[in-house]
Amino acid sequence: MSSSIPTINSELAKLGLSRDLSNSGTTGGVASSQSKVGKGASALGAEDFLALMVAQFKNQDPTKPVDNAQFVAQLASFGTVSGIADLNKSMKSLTDGYSANQTMQAASLLGRTVLIDQPTGWLDQGGAIEAAVDVPAGSQRVAVQVTDAAGQVVRTLDLGSPAAGMAKFTWDGMTDAGTAATSGQYTIHARALVAGKSEAASAYAQASVESVTINGSGKPVTLSLRGLPDVTMTNVKQIS
Repeated sequence: MSSSIPTINSELAKLGLSRDLSNSGTTGGVASSQSKVGKGASALGAEDFLALMVAQFKNQDPTKPVDNAQFVAQLASFGTVSGIADLNKSMKSLTDGYSANQTMQAASLLGRTVLIDQPTGWLDQGGAIEAAVDVPAGSQRVAVQVTDAAGQVVRTLDLGSPAAGMAKFTWDGMTDAGTAATSGQYTIHARALVAGKSEAASAYAQASVESVTINGSGKPVTLSLRGLPDVTMTNVKQIS
C-alpha cells in the first residue's frame, strides 16, 4: 500500500487537495483526522470529479474493487454536476437574451400610450382618460364610475351592452355636474350585470410613457408614466 501513496498524493495535488497517508495509527494506515482539504467541496467541478474517480480506480485494491452500486452513484454525481453547469450556462444565455429583447421593446414605447394593469389614470386639465373594461361573458349591461383621489364619484358612465372581452371607452374629463374635472389621478370602477346580478369587472387605464429605465443586474426594465407610479413591462396590457 505504501507504494501507492505518492501516486494518490500526486492525483490529489492536481485538485488542490493534500492528505497525509503516512500515519499508520488507524486501520489501513490512514488517519482521517490528518486529512487536509485545500478546496471546498462546493468548488469541485466536473473535471475534479473525473480526476477523483480515475485516482480511485488506479489505487483500489484489486481484490476488493469498487462496488457496482457505488460506481453508479459516483457516475450519477458526475452527471449531476455536469448537467447543472450546462443548465446554468443555458439559463444565463436565456436571461441575457430576454433582458436585451425587453430593453428594445421598452425603448420603442417612448412617447406612446399603453394600457396598464391598473384602473388609475392621469387626467390633464381639459384632457380625457382612455380606459377599458374586461367585460365578463353573459353581461347584460356595463357601467363605470370615475372617482377622484379622495374617493369621491365625479362621473358615472353607462357603456351599454358591449361584447365579452376588452371594451374600450373614453372619459372626456367632465363631471356629472357638467364641469371640467381638475387635473390629477382618477380611478375607474366597473360593474357588470350578469344573470341579473351586479358584479365587479376589471378596469384598465391608459397612460403616456415618458421615459424608460434600464436597471441592470437582471432587474426588469421600468416605464415612467405621466402622473403615475412606474411600472414594469409585465404591467402593460396593450400598446397604442
